[in-house]
Amino acid sequence: MNLNDIDSGIVVGAVYLLCATLFFLGLKRLGSPATARTGNLLASLGMFIAVVVTLFDQQILSYRMIVVGVLIGSVVGALMARSISMNDMPQLVAAFNGLGGGASALVAASEFVRLSSESAEIPSDVSTTIVLGMLIGLVTASGSAVAFAKLQGIMSSRPVTFPLQKSYTLGIFVGIVGLMIYLVINPDLPLFAVLGVACLLLGILLVIPIGGADMPVVISLLNSYSGLAAASAGFVLNNVILIIAGALVGSAGLVLTRIMTRAMNRSLVDVMFGAFGASVSQGEAGPRGSRAVRNVTPEDAAIVLAYANSAIFVPGYGLAVAQAQHQMKELGDLMESRGTEVRYAIHPVAGRMPGHMNVLLAEADVPYEKLFDLDQINNEFDETDVVVVVGANDVVNPAARDQTDSPIYGMPILNADLADHVLVLKRSLSPGFAGIDNELFYLDNTMMLFGDGRDSLVKLIDELEDL
Repeated sequence: MNLNDIDSGIVVGAVYLLCATLFFLGLKRLGSPATARTGNLLASLGMFIAVVVTLFDQQILSYRMIVVGVLIGSVVGALMARSISMNDMPQLVAAFNGLGGGASALVAASEFVRLSSESAEIPSDVSTTIVLGMLIGLVTASGSAVAFAKLQGIMSSRPVTFPLQKSYTLGIFVGIVGLMIYLVINPDLPLFAVLGVACLLLGILLVIPIGGADMPVVISLLNSYSGLAAASAGFVLNNVILIIAGALVGSAGLVLTRIMTRAMNRSLVDVMFGAFGASVSQGEAGPRGSRAVRNVTPEDAAIVLAYANSAIFVPGYGLAVAQAQHQMKELGDLMESRGTEVRYAIHPVAGRMPGHMNVLLAEADVPYEKLFDLDQINNEFDETDVVVVVGANDVVNPAARDQTDSPIYGMPILNADLADHVLVLKRSLSPGFAGIDNELFYLDNTMMLFGDGRDSLVKLIDELEDL
């Protein structure tokens, strides 16, 4: 079947318009946990239709390799989706960003090789798009590989710095720009290969000085880069729907990056060049002096929970690590059965990526209407009997509000410390990604229940059932 007839352009354009509409509807529905599943299905359907129509519209010599690639990709994707746990989801997103950027770079490279073999000259608009696609795609690929390695623990999550690092990075970038200008004027295959290597190196140098705390922002930014790379590939191939899809991903990634930097009270320049967010050991957290915390037993904590009229649960990355979302839901249900009003407060940067906690709690069947973001619930803490913090740290640290010399000063936090009682479930007093003590732990209204998050929640459930 071939649509290369008099009406093929109209037919393909109409189908692409339908696909773009499905993308828009899908993206809109992704804005709420209640509709995210159908939004994902709509966007996936749009992409499937776009791929099928594009293949039929082009003069494909053989579908054999395409079918093999689709089958391999489908199997690998399905296995990854079913086997990756929620606390490893950021690594998966980083890997997908890298694959998307790499694929776009391969498209640009193949077109450069094809066009340069056919003619000594390549139209300047086409060659400009190709070299831009190489730059964005390969920076995304190598940068995402570093982000994956940091999140997975393959390499240290600390910022990696060395003398004159920024100067070297700037020098490589300037060299890349010079190569791009030369290749637009004089296509040269060996120099094009040098450009590819330099772009890969630039991606590595841009991400290694960024620490673990800022890695979610980096992933969002790289997601935006992968969209821009796809849009560049669309211009190279003169494919409208690829341009639309890439532009959507690119703009959505930039918006998400902006939301996250605002939630952390950090500029994008600080994230990219500030070397903030190293994982700091407990001994490096700063002097605690003679300060003491109120360490409680599960029995004592259960009594406070039993007589609370209202409670707010604050989940953090520690909840994901302990895989304790189901136990949190069980404890919440038990408290509700005793007449307690239970809600869940979600900070924009809780976990390793935006929406991490929302999806985690949805997996445990926590009703969407009980999930509240920072702006919706922050004024309710001072009227709440007890706040249960599970695995969260910097996002509930009052230092962000009170201490002007704190590295997190000005960062919007959940006002957990304003509740009558605060119960913190944590393994130890070790600091969060910001590498500083959490002042919440030392307040008079705070109780610390040390131990694994899941085990502590199970003990609280058992004690509460016995009351």
